[in-house]
Amino acid sequence: MSELPPDPPRLRTIVTYLRNELGRAERALAVAEEREAALARRSTPPEPPAWVVEQGIGAGRPPVSVHAGDCWDRGKRWRPLSAEEARRVLSGGVPPCTHCRPDTALGMID
Repeated sequence: MSELPPDPPRLRTIVTYLRNELGRAERALAVAEEREAALARRSTPPEPPAWVVEQGIGAGRPPVSVHAGDCWDRGKRWRPLSAEEARRVLSGGVPPCTHCRPDTALGMID
């Protein structure tokens, strides 16, 4: 490490300079951490619900079919269901998806 000057005026100058540099470094760190956190929020998709019901078009939006939450064939109009709600909807006559077979996964059919 280099030698520091012995006189107070030059030492004050060095301390002032270092405080300013520390402030700049702390602000740059805060910006970098915020950028990293924003990237992490964008790159982590939310967990899909376990079960969904696809809804139709029109008044009342009647249910069309029941799907597993990660089914590739579910439509754009859907809402999440609990396992109990999915069983109830399936028992009520709403057909299960033929691709993800939620009735089998819920133990309603073998």
